Amino acid sequence: MENPSKFAAIFSALLTLGTVAHAATPDDLSDTEKGERLFSLHVGKIISQKCTTCHGDDPDKIKGDFDMTSLEGLLKGGETIGEDVLVPGSPAASFLLESVEWKDPDFEMPPKENDRLTEDQIQKIRRWIALGAPWPDDATRQKYVERERTIEVTDEGRLVETSGGTSDDWTYRRYEEEGIWAFQPLTKPDIPKSDHKNPVDAFIAEKRDAAGFKAAPKADPRTLIRRATYDLTGLPPTPREVFDFTNAYEKDSNKAWNDLIDRLLASPHYGERWAQHWLDVARYADTAGMSNDYERSNAWRYRDYVIRSINEDKPYNQFIVEQLAGDELADGSLRQRIKDEKAFEKARIEGDYSPEESELLVASSFLRMGPWDGAMVKAPEARQLYIDDTLNAIGQTFLSTTMRCFKCHDHKFDPLPTRDYYRMYSALAGTQMAERKAPFLNKENMVGFEGSKQMTEHLHNFAKTKLDALKAKNKAAANKWREENGIPKFKGDEEKVKDIPDDQKPPRHIGLSETEKGRLKVRNQDEWIWNRRLERYQPMVQSVYNGPDSTSKQISGRSLRMKPNSDPDWRPVNHILSGGALEAPTDPVTPGVMSALGIPTDDASADDPYRLTKDLDGRRLGLANWVAHPENPLTTRSIVNRIWQYHFGKAIAGNPNNFGVSGKRPTHPELINWLAADFVENGWTMKRLHRLIMQSETYQQAATHPNREELAKVDAFNDLFAFFPSRRLGAEEIRDSMLQITGELNREAGGLPIKPEINMEVALQPRMIQFSLAPAWQPSRTPQQRNRRSIYAYRVRGLPNPFLETFNQPNPNDSCEERDAASVSPQAFTLLNSDVMTDRSIALALRVEKERDGLEEQVKRAVQLAFNRVPTKEELEMLTAYVKEMRVYHKNTPAPEKEYPTHITRYNVEEFSGQPFDYQEILPVFNNYVPDKKAADVSADTRALADLCLVLFNSNEFMYVY
Repeated sequence: MENPSKFAAIFSALLTLGTVAHAATPDDLSDTEKGERLFSLHVGKIISQKCTTCHGDDPDKIKGDFDMTSLEGLLKGGETIGEDVLVPGSPAASFLLESVEWKDPDFEMPPKENDRLTEDQIQKIRRWIALGAPWPDDATRQKYVERERTIEVTDEGRLVETSGGTSDDWTYRRYEEEGIWAFQPLTKPDIPKSDHKNPVDAFIAEKRDAAGFKAAPKADPRTLIRRATYDLTGLPPTPREVFDFTNAYEKDSNKAWNDLIDRLLASPHYGERWAQHWLDVARYADTAGMSNDYERSNAWRYRDYVIRSINEDKPYNQFIVEQLAGDELADGSLRQRIKDEKAFEKARIEGDYSPEESELLVASSFLRMGPWDGAMVKAPEARQLYIDDTLNAIGQTFLSTTMRCFKCHDHKFDPLPTRDYYRMYSALAGTQMAERKAPFLNKENMVGFEGSKQMTEHLHNFAKTKLDALKAKNKAAANKWREENGIPKFKGDEEKVKDIPDDQKPPRHIGLSETEKGRLKVRNQDEWIWNRRLERYQPMVQSVYNGPDSTSKQISGRSLRMKPNSDPDWRPVNHILSGGALEAPTDPVTPGVMSALGIPTDDASADDPYRLTKDLDGRRLGLANWVAHPENPLTTRSIVNRIWQYHFGKAIAGNPNNFGVSGKRPTHPELINWLAADFVENGWTMKRLHRLIMQSETYQQAATHPNREELAKVDAFNDLFAFFPSRRLGAEEIRDSMLQITGELNREAGGLPIKPEINMEVALQPRMIQFSLAPAWQPSRTPQQRNRRSIYAYRVRGLPNPFLETFNQPNPNDSCEERDAASVSPQAFTLLNSDVMTDRSIALALRVEKERDGLEEQVKRAVQLAFNRVPTKEELEMLTAYVKEMRVYHKNTPAPEKEYPTHITRYNVEEFSGQPFDYQEILPVFNNYVPDKKAADVSADTRALADLCLVLFNSNEFMYVY
């Protein structure tokens, strides 16, 4: 292990904590000793850090002739301050205290506002002066410092055992108990005594009752079924489901409620809803982002793995291990089947995996979810960027810890030494990215492969035909030049003449006009883009493997393939990097985990309980098992906090990705501890936790409170959970709900990503990628394909869906701990004017016309579908009158026809000449496109009814869950 003597010494010192029960405490000391202790631990450091830079560190530049490096200097004073600067035993008479309190405008010390002493520091100086202002020698100071390090808890806080920081001050610093709540061992607290049967209610009621408030009344059954259905499936209940539930609820409310929860948890839509939460955190997208935004052609397999896992109620600890080390598990299983090393390597490269092993490879796609592009970056830096990003993702996702905060230095607030960062970094250091071969599973949806593949091949062939023509023209001109200059013809591609002597090279792109030179680069890029997309239809997966670092100068994101391990003895060598810089390595490190949690690894030894194997294989599996350890307090608290958050719209601990000192404290620490312990005791099952939460009275409360005004004064953010917090529907919920209400929703699960129709200006806008423009967004051809759930929509990092983005769908470049729910003006414009809303309104109008005769019945049906209730008499009269008014308007106002282009002319600038050029991009999907019904396709009466439907979709009753 790295620096073993230092490491062992740190552990030896820290392990003595709690064994020195007879060490003197401050109460046992005399006043002089108390003063010496205070100076040794605090005052001396304050003076050194805040004062001696100007007053003593440089004997030749002592400001004001006031030397503060010794007691004698303090007592002597300076040019403008006399001997009263320090009067031992009398803080009031000591000018030193007056100056640091900034009471005298002529003597405000330290003079800079941002250097001012805190109130706590001032009080320590005051106390020190009152105790006689002793100034112990270095040996005495060290005695107090060392004695303090043997006391686990003092009035200054708690010592936390770690692998040690870069300084003793950091290693032995103290933390407030509340600040490091999440790092404490998880113990299951007793349930508060109460009349409540559900433990959730007992914990919530204890704090709420202490504040003097009662719970809000129970919500009505219509509100409850809407709330539960959205929470568990992301869809609204149907009118029939509301009717049946309401009737059952009147007969036996508990049975009806429990039956509803069970039905929703058994729905395949449950996995789709809760997978979306997970994908927000995991940063799922179908492209890599950055300058090239390369497609990750088989990322959809990871999306479907998450949905399946959640629907199957896979134990969360297993879910963790599969995502962090699925490839190691798969290869370990393969090795058990194939003993011969050469045959094993061959099977590994060719993807000769069983269905179970293939599933594990798909799971490891979590390690490929972040944005990444190796273009224009040297290989070592590209490797570092990938590992840093992946390590931070693991920390935020599973441990609610922002790892990047202690990459460059020991953590400023949390007990996380930079040594631990680089030990975990070392655990990932052999992880290489690759698109690996992994057989498709029978349970994976392969519908639409053939048609989608034909379209991709059409686009690829078009680009290749254009490219081949340009290359042929270039080659003909180049060979003519060679013939004229007596140089043999070059048989290869003119793009590959770089190894030929310069005097035998024809002018670059000879024979091509400036426009054709620009087109050549575009067609090269397009041919590669569509060729890459053809990988969608191959049994491949975005995954990782363990192997040596690439020796190439650059790692290309265009094609990442698994390479045979040519050097089985290769091991990564890792160091602590000063400031996070590869150019500044310091102490060497071996693979390991966070030491502050006190959870040993499977590879623990007496002198290093937090080590992982040094072998290339098994590092991540060891890390995964440590993360999924039942006693890991960060992991268990993290997941129950997230599940609570998604039910109530607010977490118990307010920063689900950051449980550190800088994160928000939990409102109910005992509750989060009880839930975490209970979660582990009962098999890490999410469905059981859903039931526990949803069966509580707290979850079933109304969204209004009888004493709302008084409650708001005491609890403005509903930290008491005295009522159920209402929320606006999320972006996907809005779109999916409208599709269900209109009857258009295609409930097919899984498979290739679909492409909804988006605003045409956005779809066709020029979008830069390196060396070229990205292809236009071409929607899926038929409504049935387009109108699947939003979780199946193609996610392009460089081109977010404008409708979903407007309603706060998060950017997948960063882990989203909580979606922004802000209401902004573009949302109102989108709800009223966008094509998405217009199309859905027409679809709903067509549905109600089909299902009901007569205007009043059609209005009733529209309200019933949108709100799960019938309109009141007043509402019916008002809405019917509105439709009649709009009929007159639409009969006198013809609707414009909608046209779809089959090609578009692009304009760009040639890189080297700066000359503009144009080229044609084809949009073949629109040659045989089946659009949604547009305004021009329906009658004036239908358009008038659609206006009513638009009003319903714009209402709070549709947009909010209460």
